[in-house]
Amino acid sequence: MTRSPAVTFRVQTPGRRSINSLYLDEIAAHLATRDQRPYRAKQIADWLYEKRVTSFEEMTDLPQDLRNRLADDFSFGNLENVRVLGSEDTTRKFLFRLGDGNLIESVLIPASPSLYGSTSDRRTICVSTQVGCAYGCKFCASGLDGFSRNLDASEIVQQLIAVEKASGERIDNVVFMGMGEPLANFENVVRAIRIINAPWGLEIGARHITVSTSGLAPQIRKLADEPLQSRLAISLHGATDEVRNRIMPVNRKYDLTALLAACDYYASRKKQRIYFEYILIAGVNDAEEQAHLLAAHARRLGAKVNLIPYNIVEGLDWSRPSRARQELFLSILREHGTVATLRREKGHDIAAACGQLRLQTKRNLEVVPASAN
Repeated sequence: MTRSPAVTFRVQTPGRRSINSLYLDEIAAHLATRDQRPYRAKQIADWLYEKRVTSFEEMTDLPQDLRNRLADDFSFGNLENVRVLGSEDTTRKFLFRLGDGNLIESVLIPASPSLYGSTSDRRTICVSTQVGCAYGCKFCASGLDGFSRNLDASEIVQQLIAVEKASGERIDNVVFMGMGEPLANFENVVRAIRIINAPWGLEIGARHITVSTSGLAPQIRKLADEPLQSRLAISLHGATDEVRNRIMPVNRKYDLTALLAACDYYASRKKQRIYFEYILIAGVNDAEEQAHLLAAHARRLGAKVNLIPYNIVEGLDWSRPSRARQELFLSILREHGTVATLRREKGHDIAAACGQLRLQTKRNLEVVPASAN
């Protein structure tokens, strides 16, 4: 286990919108109210996303008066890197403090042949979209301390910037699978995706951006109608209502019939393959019957299944199946012709499951100052 040097970002001043939450045309529109030429907007975007400056004062090709006005009008960077844990497999978990003192997590995942079929040296970041979570999935640590608020678009985008700065590595893939339910924070997540994808922004291809949901059927349909080419992952974790009801309260509102109908609608509107995320939990959802039924759901939609061995969470009475049980589940899926992978362990030794580091830090009352090494 290692701890990396801290990286600090200036704390946001309440009441001012973060410059990182604006589209290029919105920056231009604001500049027009200040009698500035439109090309200044692209200059600002270059400073933000290419040169990665940490203050308006560093935007040296802007007039001093404009820099002062921008500093008055907008906040700039609001993540404080509180703690970084690294594992033997180089997965790293970052604990960030927001401007209001809340804590969130991001995870940097190394290349893996089982991560959406990638065999390259891509680096993937798993980002949070909420402080805590209101959906109460029984296997997840994110909601154990309750739900506080949605993240705004800038707090999502800045996770990528902060992790790239701290790690020195270029991020190629983004998965919205950290703390929170992304589709419950729909507008901010869509805004963040557009900034991450934009040629003037972080310029990460839409097909390298994946949004995960626990099963909010209406929002899946709404996402299908958005002109985005990002991917969709369904946190299924059960192939029947009986199993999903046991571990995922959202299923009582949007059962499998409603969820799969929303997936049908999404598939009819988009050309990308849907992914089923399936965390294998011993004695809960790892029965052979579940594998056969899961294969049927996946086959009908042309979905790919990503099997993920459960990461142990302190305080939760779940465990991962044996390796042999994991392999049996995978083999049943493949016997049915389902495209499926078994995720190799990433970060098991650093409590990489969503919300664990935040929960441990809050419980122990041992938040490490950003200046600590």
